[in-house]
Amino acid sequence: MKRLARIVLLLSFVIFSSFGAGAAEAGVKLVYAEVNPADSLMGQTAQAFKDKVEELSKGDIVIDIQFSGVLGAEQDVLDTIIGGGGTIDMSRIATYSLNSYGSKSLSLLSIPYTFTGREHFWKVANSDLGAKLLNEATELGLGIKGLFYAEEGFRHFFFNSKAEDIADLAGKKIRVSNDPIMTGMVKGLKASPTVVSFTELYSSLSSNVVDGAEQPIVNYQSNSFYEVAPYMILDGHTLGCAEVLITESSWNKLTDAQKGFVVEAGKYAGAFNANLSAKIENDCKAELQKAGVTFTEVKDLKAWQDACAEIISQFSKGMEEDYKAILDMAR
Repeated sequence: MKRLARIVLLLSFVIFSSFGAGAAEAGVKLVYAEVNPADSLMGQTAQAFKDKVEELSKGDIVIDIQFSGVLGAEQDVLDTIIGGGGTIDMSRIATYSLNSYGSKSLSLLSIPYTFTGREHFWKVANSDLGAKLLNEATELGLGIKGLFYAEEGFRHFFFNSKAEDIADLAGKKIRVSNDPIMTGMVKGLKASPTVVSFTELYSSLSSNVVDGAEQPIVNYQSNSFYEVAPYMILDGHTLGCAEVLITESSWNKLTDAQKGFVVEAGKYAGAFNANLSAKIENDCKAELQKAGVTFTEVKDLKAWQDACAEIISQFSKGMEEDYKAILDMAR
């Protein structure tokens, strides 16, 4: 009898263990790469998404966020995702980063002086046109799917010497990345686009390798650029627009119910991002004013828009109808 009892106990353990393993395998873990730290705007946005997904799915989907560029720089992450590396399931990527992979429609969101304010951007993002643009990567066959938008505020020019008007930009060396829209915009403003690594920007501003640069206010503060470039012109030329992507292979592993949870969590995280971005920006601006930064408001953007007419035309060519639809949503 004792031997029989031991056998029954052993069988019960095996059955219970097998059931537990099956339950665990039914769940999904998605690795989410974020180059920013956990306490940043985009880090907090990722965390909000994670919390909502896990809440809705009751823990059946687990989002494993790797913060602070642990899995590589943003472009490296994008290359890994599109290349099918299999180590990263999701990431937040600046929309202009997809230009090098043939994206064109998404470039409409990076055209200078397009958005009149956050409300305008989010109206576009939440529209059918926004959904169409978000789906461009899938249509291009890149093996990725756009889930939701995020933003980090409007980008503004800042300088290491006094600058208050569009005329003050003439001849100044302004740091750019390899983004052709940004380069064209700086040229249109009669300044000299100068490619400098972001990690070298602080020293380049302090040593006059460049006279200025452009960033959202939050990044301007967090990287201490105000210490060496305390003059900012609030022209709001573009919005720091991004999208959160998932690989199609990871998306296809999800059940219909799980996909619904991810989509709903994306909508929640987008709204969370919009509200937090505005609050953080206002707080940063107040702190920077106390630190001695000189902000100059641009009351009329017409001269700036006219100066960028060529680049606006170039990057909306063939997509004039969609671009007009974006502009019309400001009304």
